[in-house]
Amino acid sequence: MKILLTAFDPFDGESINPALESIQLLPGRIGNIEIIKLKVPTIFGKSIDIVNAAVEREQPDAVLCIGQAGGQYDLTPERVAINIDDARIKDNEGNQPIDQPICPDGAPAYFSTLPIKAMVKNIRAAGIPASVSNSAGTFVCNHLMYGLLHTLSCRYPHIRGGFMHVPYTPGQVVKLSSPAPCLSARDIATGIEAALMAIAENEQDITSVEGKIC
Repeated sequence: MKILLTAFDPFDGESINPALESIQLLPGRIGNIEIIKLKVPTIFGKSIDIVNAAVEREQPDAVLCIGQAGGQYDLTPERVAINIDDARIKDNEGNQPIDQPICPDGAPAYFSTLPIKAMVKNIRAAGIPASVSNSAGTFVCNHLMYGLLHTLSCRYPHIRGGFMHVPYTPGQVVKLSSPAPCLSARDIATGIEAALMAIAENEQDITSVEGKIC
């Protein structure tokens, strides 16, 4: 099995991105899973183009994109991406789209085609906190997740895809004025590896209680 694993570069003044730091710790193969790693710029438009080109080139069985969500304490596979860009901050090229559709003719939203609940179960079994997220935000993470799933739906329906957010690492929070949760890059990598195993082992998702009231 071949999985394309992507991660964003640092953004918003950070010197590192835990997503990129963590995937770099993973080997190129885990069991029967071949891992193709891809660094993605935190830029509207370009991020989608670069990942779509890699999908066409590599023809993976699945795609898992990883991004930073500072302030959260766990790894969170995303359930859904929505067709909107509404950037609170500028991307790495100074773009800041407000209330703009990602794809004017696209669906209002796309659901992940990865086994998100099985991923959460595996990550927890590896000793790393995890939960299902029902919002990927409206910045470049959601932008990429939506663009990827739109491409897969239209051109590669046999390829599964989705997105997962990860927390800050310790070096990022030491400079913050308020306490913030974090995990080491090694722990995050352990969680990502568990998620990859769940993708390989589960063609369909499991049924488990992961819903939220609000």
